[in-house]
Amino acid sequence: MSDVRDRRRARDAGQPAGRGGGAAPRGVEVVEHRHPTDCPVCGDRLLTTRLGCTSCGTEVSGLFTSCSYCGLSEVEEEMLRVFLVSRGNMKELARFLQVSYPTARQRFAELLERMGLADELARRRDDVLRRLAAGEIEVDEAERLLGA
Repeated sequence: MSDVRDRRRARDAGQPAGRGGGAAPRGVEVVEHRHPTDCPVCGDRLLTTRLGCTSCGTEVSGLFTSCSYCGLSEVEEEMLRVFLVSRGNMKELARFLQVSYPTARQRFAELLERMGLADELARRRDDVLRRLAAGEIEVDEAERLLGA
């Protein structure tokens, strides 16, 4: 039992665990690849149905949800990282992408759509506009909430 605890502690600390440190069997090289997110046949979204432990070989099967960020390409991840590090500065993102400001906004909108967040942003925008029309908030507050 302590062997399992030792491996969990090592894993949580980001260190190699016992029995190969979670690596493949001796003599087998492990190359990490990003998992595909879309079906190569029909283009529909793929779901994760099996997870495995490389340390002990345990496998768990079922229907697992994936996070919005897991299917991003390296370029998309870097774009999101730059946006977050610059605290949402779209000019900084445009500079990073070496494109105009409107093009950067469009690419970021496409990224949000790919992550499934575009609908949420549209819903929030509509809510702000509804509150403004109802007189619940002032124009200044609506501009602040919309990020204008």
